[in-house]
Amino acid sequence: MDLKTKSGYVSIVGKTNAGKSTLLNNILGQKIAITSRKPQTTRHRFLGIRTDNEFQIIFVDTPGFHSGQKRALNRYMNKVASNAMRGVDIVLYVLDKLNWTEEDLSRVNSISDETSVILVINKVDKLEEKNSLLPFIKELSEKDLFSHIIPISALKNLGVEDLVKLIHEKLPIGGHLYPEDQVTDISERFLASEIIRENCINRLGDELPYRISVSIERFSEVKGIIHIDSVIFVEKQSQKGMLIGQSGSMLKSIGTASRKELEKLLESKVMLKTWVKVKSGWSDNESLLPSMGYDLDK
Repeated sequence: MDLKTKSGYVSIVGKTNAGKSTLLNNILGQKIAITSRKPQTTRHRFLGIRTDNEFQIIFVDTPGFHSGQKRALNRYMNKVASNAMRGVDIVLYVLDKLNWTEEDLSRVNSISDETSVILVINKVDKLEEKNSLLPFIKELSEKDLFSHIIPISALKNLGVEDLVKLIHEKLPIGGHLYPEDQVTDISERFLASEIIRENCINRLGDELPYRISVSIERFSEVKGIIHIDSVIFVEKQSQKGMLIGQSGSMLKSIGTASRKELEKLLESKVMLKTWVKVKSGWSDNESLLPSMGYDLDK
């Protein structure tokens, strides 16, 4: 093995809506994680892989931490995010601007001393008091919690490549674990479900997106056309009506936008069919989560 070859696992963690998925998509140079201004967009753990010559970074994208533990889905996502901080080489702890709390301190203190922790202060372009950034960095530096503190804007691509270079420096020596052209471990089937869910989130009110889950019932290619049958699950009949919309207008809008995006990502013509079904209380019933595609062992 070439001693210059380096690879390692890097978890991206932090509270909901800190911009973790936007950061990952930016680093990879393509979209694999859905993004939204609304919390709870990312629900699953998956990998994003970037290979630069002798360097291979295997990113672990995670759901955001939730302060509340009320619903089974929230408890599941907190568990996935916590587990992702173990057994990795580097943790990127992402903050939304300067929003640092005692909960953040407790989570960072729970990370093994053997793991390098980099604090990533995201959305610095949106700081109202720009001169508050350096004192904030100085204060946290004195706590000796992080190997480095990096201010960035994932959306504006400010400081992102500096962060990648720092990760390269801290990667352990080791052979690459994935082919150099592989960018993620997610399947096209899973990607389809996430694109549909994203288009639901972006078109609906603040509450309904958290009651939505998408299942792909069919994903097959016939004569060069990818056929996808999907079911969007909600928890109440009234939510079903909102999702379908007047004369089916909302569901049609979601379906059209999802199909166009999938055709671009999959580089193929797509025939997409969507249905809406009610599964009462699924997000607060731990026994139902596996049937909705959530792996309780992660």
